[in-house]
Amino acid sequence: MVRWLQLNAPRGGPDELSQLVARAAPAIDASEIVIYLADYTQSLLVPLLGAGLVRDELSIETTLAGRAFTNLDIQRAPDNPDRVWVPLLLGCERMGVLEIVSPAAADVAMDGPAWEVAVNIAQILVNRRLYGDVVERMRRRLPMQVAAEIVWGLLPPLTFATDDLVITAILEPCYDVGGDIFDYALNDDVLSVGLFDTCGHGIKASTLASLVVSAYRNARRCGLDLVDTAISIDRWVRSEHPNFFATGLLMELDRQTGRLSMINAGHPGAMLLRDGKAIRELPGPTALPLGLGHLSARRPRVHVEDLHPGDRILAYTDGITDARSADGEQFGLDRLVDFVNRALNDGLPSPETMRRLVRAVVGYQDDKLEDDATALFVEWQPPHLPLAHLRDLAAGQS
Repeated sequence: MVRWLQLNAPRGGPDELSQLVARAAPAIDASEIVIYLADYTQSLLVPLLGAGLVRDELSIETTLAGRAFTNLDIQRAPDNPDRVWVPLLLGCERMGVLEIVSPAAADVAMDGPAWEVAVNIAQILVNRRLYGDVVERMRRRLPMQVAAEIVWGLLPPLTFATDDLVITAILEPCYDVGGDIFDYALNDDVLSVGLFDTCGHGIKASTLASLVVSAYRNARRCGLDLVDTAISIDRWVRSEHPNFFATGLLMELDRQTGRLSMINAGHPGAMLLRDGKAIRELPGPTALPLGLGHLSARRPRVHVEDLHPGDRILAYTDGITDARSADGEQFGLDRLVDFVNRALNDGLPSPETMRRLVRAVVGYQDDKLEDDATALFVEWQPPHLPLAHLRDLAAGQS
């Protein structure tokens, strides 16, 4: 089935993908295979249907399909043995789930082939969705504002992982976000991360966000260090938007040593998480907000933190902590730390922790955020000590 999909997918458009998958179903003794995509709020699974198929949207919170999405494992219902739900993943990026209807669904021997099919379909989805709008339209439950369109078009995938690193982020409100943006890149042993919050709202904020993230990428790709990167972004903001500014966190993590270097440009402090709890807030601003650097003669200062294996960094914008309930009480840092501690103790995957956090913030403000709310996790979990593989190799030769 995988070979057949790989050969035939390039011959059709994105709208034909669901029919293509349905045609390939008999190759694994399945009568139906249905693709479900997570909507932008990650609260619903929306079916990408071909001709003749009928399916309803499914809640991520209350269904077996949703459990497959949140827990990243295959789900079966004892009372429905012909149906299996498989997470639809590209790496660690959660796209949705795959529903496979087959008389062999109850057999756990099917799990390996089901995973292989799901990974292949996820890859085809990513490759083909850029050639049409069907995937974007299916994921949107509300009209998206132009400001949000600009930001979402610039973002990298929300989750990226290797054997020793995980980075995952989430943004709200999905359809009207404008001022928050993030970016990351892994080059050799250095993971670079930037999280930015621009002042203002709507198109002006998203235009500034576009400039900030583009200036960040340009500086990084030119090989500038953290300090010169911050200075470059600052100058571009002041040049093109002289009456505006952006706060930001610029981080570099050496994945061999765990050394974290960070510049905080007027941004809320990041939290250091260790052994299932938040142990402290990292130092606050080490530089003025981007665009205001001319007000000080001092160059941005770099804070250095040596991480322990398994440590996580939680970064966020003030839309998280400043969210207010109906009686005016802020969500606040204490509530944020408590939420994250409980999520870590529950052993949730990092992307699911982010999803639940932002849903909690949105619910706390009665689904009416007054500011963009963005949170980002960076986790360092080296599979072995630096150079340990050399000792293993030497031992094998002795």
